[in-house]
Amino acid sequence: MADDHQQLSLGLPPPRVVGDTPFVPVRMINEWVYCPRLAYLEWVEDEWADSADTAEGRRAHARVDEGGGRLPAPEELDEEMARAKAVTMSSERLGIIAKMDVVEADEGFVTPVDFKKGKRPHVAAGAYEPERVQVCAQAMILEDNGYAVRQGMLWYAASREKVAVVLDQELRARTIDAISGLRAAAAAGRRPAPLENSSKCPRCSLAGICLPDETNLFRKGYPPRQLNPSDNPALPLYVQKPGARLRKSGEQLIVEVDEEKVEVPMIDVSQVALFGRVSVTTPALHSLMQAEVPVSWFSTGGWFLGHTVGTGSGNVTVREAQYRFAFDEDRCLAFSRDLVAAKVRNSRTLLRRNWRDEHDSSDRGVTLARLQRVAQTAARTENAQQLLGIEGEAAAIYFASFQNMLATSAEEGVANFSFSTRNRRPPTDPVNAMLSLAYALLARTFTVALSATGLDPYMGLYHRPRHGRPALALDLMEPFRSIIGDSCVIQAVNNGEVKYGDFVFSGGSCALKPGGRKAFLAAFERRMEQETTHPVFGYRVSMRRLIEVQARLLARHFQGEIRDYPHYLPR
Repeated sequence: MADDHQQLSLGLPPPRVVGDTPFVPVRMINEWVYCPRLAYLEWVEDEWADSADTAEGRRAHARVDEGGGRLPAPEELDEEMARAKAVTMSSERLGIIAKMDVVEADEGFVTPVDFKKGKRPHVAAGAYEPERVQVCAQAMILEDNGYAVRQGMLWYAASREKVAVVLDQELRARTIDAISGLRAAAAAGRRPAPLENSSKCPRCSLAGICLPDETNLFRKGYPPRQLNPSDNPALPLYVQKPGARLRKSGEQLIVEVDEEKVEVPMIDVSQVALFGRVSVTTPALHSLMQAEVPVSWFSTGGWFLGHTVGTGSGNVTVREAQYRFAFDEDRCLAFSRDLVAAKVRNSRTLLRRNWRDEHDSSDRGVTLARLQRVAQTAARTENAQQLLGIEGEAAAIYFASFQNMLATSAEEGVANFSFSTRNRRPPTDPVNAMLSLAYALLARTFTVALSATGLDPYMGLYHRPRHGRPALALDLMEPFRSIIGDSCVIQAVNNGEVKYGDFVFSGGSCALKPGGRKAFLAAFERRMEQETTHPVFGYRVSMRRLIEVQARLLARHFQGEIRDYPHYLPR
């Protein structure tokens, strides 16, 4: 159920309860009539996404929200006009609570007035049904608290018009039906099905969370529209220089290093990644948590250590479904088979695309055929131990040919990076150092995406849970290791972005120097911004947004909305 954090994010009053059941905020009754799935996602699953419309709505309510919220008792009402703002009341009979924008009292009667940001609609009833139901619920709350109510009112800020709401028996019955419907869905834990090809979806701020058309593709085969909102223009902020300090001033994040100072608007930051000996002030950390901007921590060498977030997603139901799935060995094995097969196929795809002409083409055909057979074998594996062996076999084949995707030193401006085998902890050569950093960045990216979805990144299905290891993030990133991580390494080498002199060798280990790491981080972020055509849905989306969509689809798979999880398999 919703908690105080979710209520505050929606601008709703804190929840009250009847027995063990919270009062339903009247705003959610409006949402239920408009779209039952939207109300369920916001109230029960604690999902929320801001948009221009929601921001405009807050501005329209700003003045009334400043009110004292006190309405005279029914017996204290006199004949003179009275007006109270931001009045919070509840009804135990109905199990609902409302923060009413304005309540006007005149001649012994009170009138709830609800503020709307847009213009008055020209419809027969004077207003749309969800808004009329919301005002009716407010009126019924007032009646249950002893007030006499003749009508309700809607105030449309854009056209500066008032519309009367007639509180007839039909509207009252519809309101009670909506309250009962939302409470029953919440009690049963059943998320309503998405609307089908609805004109409401494109403007909905939760379209990227709800995934209505993507879900309907699996349910009924309907082709999806591209409803996902455009990528957030905010980007990660990397701070890696030893001794750097991150602080906040106003709405700016300030990075201080010695005498240098760099200012970045907080609104332009999606994540913060800190490497090694970097400090953060408490006010900056608090502001980042309040803005739901995760802070990821890395060692100086680039190992992902963890991340700091605010209260995080309150979606308990999706974690319950995840844990049930994780404890079902048959379902875990089925998921793991598809996962490993997808990883092998994507490794094969990268080799097929990037095998350079100067290397033996006959080896190329043999290697691709071997990987194809291994992927087919993985899909038929009978147990997890066999699957681990098959994954290891595929990795040996793939990395034995990795050198064939790297440019030779004969090309101008390109260093000669040799690669013979994958090694780590610590990596002993430049290519392995870049691979390890790329995988650490991917682990961070998937950990953040899964946490935002409400999933537990530490409860894995293929990678078994172990203290301190984000096992589910490692699961979900497997098909992306080659497509994003290895691709970044290949681009950084073949484009001459990283030089041999950008590495430091010590005690048998190899690591990027700050300058080289900065160049590699730029290559990684550029890859994340590249668009791809989703092989299942057919629309164009950036790799960054694709990862968010995949995390949402995994949650839908856990909860049974889609039968099979669609791994990303580019052609």
